[in-house]
Amino acid sequence: MYRYDEFDQAFVSARVEQFRDQVERRLSGEISEDAFKPLRLMNGVYLQLHAYMLRVAVPYGTLNSRQMHKLAHIARTYDRGYGHFTTRQNIQYNWPSLKDIPAILEELAEVEMHAIQTSGNCIRNVTADHFAGAAADEVADPRPYAEILRQWSSVHPEFSFLPRKFKIAVTASERDRAAIQVHDIGLQLKKDAEGRLGFAVWIGGGQGRTPILAKKVKDFLPEADLLSYITAIMRVYNLHGRRDNKYKARIKILVHETGVEQLSAEIEAEWAHLKDGELKLPDADIAAINAYFAPKALAPRAEGWGELAAWKKSDPGFAAWVGRNVAPHRHPDYGMVTISLKPIGGIPGDATADQMDAVARLAVEFGHDEIRVTHEQNLVLPHVALADLEPLYRALLAEGLATANAGLITDIIACPGLDYCALANARSIPVAQDISNRFADPARQAEIGDLKIKISGCINACGHHHVGHIGILGVEKKGAELYQISLGGSGDENASIGQITGRGFEPDQVTDAVETIVETYLSQRKGLDESFIDCYRRIGADPFKAALYGNDEARAA
Repeated sequence: MYRYDEFDQAFVSARVEQFRDQVERRLSGEISEDAFKPLRLMNGVYLQLHAYMLRVAVPYGTLNSRQMHKLAHIARTYDRGYGHFTTRQNIQYNWPSLKDIPAILEELAEVEMHAIQTSGNCIRNVTADHFAGAAADEVADPRPYAEILRQWSSVHPEFSFLPRKFKIAVTASERDRAAIQVHDIGLQLKKDAEGRLGFAVWIGGGQGRTPILAKKVKDFLPEADLLSYITAIMRVYNLHGRRDNKYKARIKILVHETGVEQLSAEIEAEWAHLKDGELKLPDADIAAINAYFAPKALAPRAEGWGELAAWKKSDPGFAAWVGRNVAPHRHPDYGMVTISLKPIGGIPGDATADQMDAVARLAVEFGHDEIRVTHEQNLVLPHVALADLEPLYRALLAEGLATANAGLITDIIACPGLDYCALANARSIPVAQDISNRFADPARQAEIGDLKIKISGCINACGHHHVGHIGILGVEKKGAELYQISLGGSGDENASIGQITGRGFEPDQVTDAVETIVETYLSQRKGLDESFIDCYRRIGADPFKAALYGNDEARAA
C-alpha cells in the first residue's frame, strides 16, 4: 500500500497545526461558528445534531493494522468507544470534543492518515473495489490510479471550491463492485485489443434529490491520459456548474440539462489543450506508484482445500460463513474474507474499539497485514489462506464479527439518520435493526438469497437507497416520520434507479411492508436460482404494489 513521502507528511502536519490554531480561536470566541464552518469542513469536521463529527479519510478503502489500531485508540480515547464505517469507505466519529480534534488529527498523522477533503465542495475520498489487488476477475489493481487521483486532487488550487462536492470511483473488472455509475466520475480500468491499459469513463452519476445514472463519455482512455482528461472534465464542470442553487449544482444536473453530446464536445475541446502537456503520466511515474501496490507474495497453501472440506462438513455455522463471506481469490489457495459489521439487530457499519483492535491483530496473523473498508459498510481481509479460515472464523466469532450474511437481507446499508445527522428527516438505524431482527433466521435468509436493502434518513441518500433492491427513504410529513419504499435499484454493472412503490409507511409498518415484498418475491420467482432483482425485472412492480396496497390503490398509483 502507499506510504507517505516527505511532502505528504510535511503537508499533513502543517495542516494539523493550522487547524489547531483555528480551533483555539473558535473556543476563545475570537471567530464565530459561521466563520469557523468553512475551516472545519476543510478538515472533515461537521456539526451534527448533538456534537461535532469527525470524518477520517481511508483512501480507496485500504488500511494496515497499525492504522486500524490507531482508529481503535481514537474511538476509545476521544469518543464513546466505537466508530462508524461509511459508504465512502471512510470512518466517522460521532462524539469527539472540538478541543480534542487537533490532537486526534495529530495522532492520525502519525500513521499516515488525515481528514482532509472528507467534506466540503471539493473532490472527496476516491473509492475503489474493496477486492482490488486480490480479485481474480480484475485486469489490474485499480488502486494505483486511485492513489494518482488522490495526489493530484489533494488541495488542488483549481478544484478546492467547486460548485458542489465531487466523487470519483474506480473499478477494474466487468463486475462493478465500486458503484461507478452513481458517481460524478466513474472509471473502469480495462484493456484494449492490443492489451494496453486504459479506462472507460462515465460522468454525471449521483443519487440525492435527483438520482441519475452516469453516461459513458469515453470507451477507452489510455492510462497516460488519466489526469489530463479528468482535469478537462473538472474544468468544464467548474466553469458551467450551478453556484446559485445547491440542489442543481452537481455535475449530473449539468450533464442532464446540457446533454452528454454537447458536454463531451466541450470536454474534448478542453482536453485538446491538455493531453500532450505536463499532465501526461510518464511510464516511470505509473511504475513508481504501482510498486507500492505490488501483489502480495502468497505462498502455496494447498493443504487448505482438504482441511476446508472437513471443517465445513463438521460445522454448519462455519460452512454458512464460508459460503457467504468468503469470495474466490486470484490465488487458488486463498480467499477474500468479508467481515460483516451487520450483526443481527446491530447498527450497520459500527465497530467497537475492541473489535477494531481484533481486526487489526487478525490482519497481521492471517491477512498479510491488509484491511479494506467496503462501500457497503463492512470490512475485508483480502488475502487469507484457505488453511487459515477456520481459526480466523473462531477468532471473529469470539468478537461478534462472524455473522454469515454478506449480500443477504440483513446485510443492510444505513446512514446514521436522525439519531445523529442534522440534515435527516427520519431515523434509519431503528428501521435497519427492526428489519434485521425480523429476518434473523439464517435458514430464512438463505432461502431469500441475495437481496440488498439500503436505507437513508433524508433525500441526500447517504444510505444509497436509490440503488437498493429494496430502498427505504425516511421523510417528514406533518411533523412525523414516514418511509417511502422503492424497488428495483442496483449499483452494480447493471445499474438502475429504484422506483417508488406508492404512499409511504409509518415507522411501525416498514418491516411488515418489507416482509410483504419478500413473500411476493418468493411466490413469484422462477426457481431457487432467480434472485430478487432478476425476478423484479422480469415481472415488474405491479405484483409488489398490489401486495402492498391492494389492487385498486396499486392501479391508481
